[in-house]
Amino acid sequence: MNKGLAKRIIPCLDVKDGQTVKGVNFVGLRQAGDPVELGKAYSDAGADELVFLDITASHEGRKTFAEMVTRVAAEINIPFTVGGGINQLQDVENLLYAGADKISVNSSAIRNPLLIEEIATRFGSQVCVVAIDARFEGNEWRCYLNGGRVPTDRLLFEWAKEAQERGAGEILFTSMNHDGVKTGYANDALAALSDSLSIPIIASGGAGKMEHFRDAFTIGKADAALAASVFHFGEIPIMELKEYLRKEHINVRI
Repeated sequence: MNKGLAKRIIPCLDVKDGQTVKGVNFVGLRQAGDPVELGKAYSDAGADELVFLDITASHEGRKTFAEMVTRVAAEINIPFTVGGGINQLQDVENLLYAGADKISVNSSAIRNPLLIEEIATRFGSQVCVVAIDARFEGNEWRCYLNGGRVPTDRLLFEWAKEAQERGAGEILFTSMNHDGVKTGYANDALAALSDSLSIPIIASGGAGKMEHFRDAFTIGKADAALAASVFHFGEIPIMELKEYLRKEHINVRI
């Protein structure tokens, strides 16, 4: 993998009933605004990509979400990934048709790993982002399903490797221990993932200040860093973050 590529800054928008929400450790949600307006604002502000997650992906929510994807696609000019409740190829096709560039699968991929192969074969590996929510317990990183509610017997490193072998184009790793608490990313786990895989790793969970992004790229060797509340609530402006990272000798697009 070309480690010389520019590091990416990715705002993440968790969407519930058509509104952006944010919580801490996956609970305690508060509203953060209209996802289409926020997406456009981030695109204009210099974000490299966006991620939209439908966190209540019931059948009814799915239709609303696809309509939102179409509205987002009309407003932004950067790649965006969508996820939440994607269980079959038809879901992927619907969201790509609505205007998404990539699809993120999480629980559905653990339940049915063949889904990764099907997406990669049909649409290309670059479309398939495998998101992994894991919590450090005892001495290992355990993967969770359903937005961090259900523990599984899968472990982070073996599952990430299998996802890559099945055709995933990127791994989006969220540390549940770090999510929303703003004390920094899980850099040791990120570095271990980066060393063991050839596909890009997106760091998620823990951004609270600019130094945390720097550390995710330097110590954690991540290819991209994703964050939510620090962007939604104006704590870290994206261009200021990129200028800071550039001063720290990290290659970012400005």
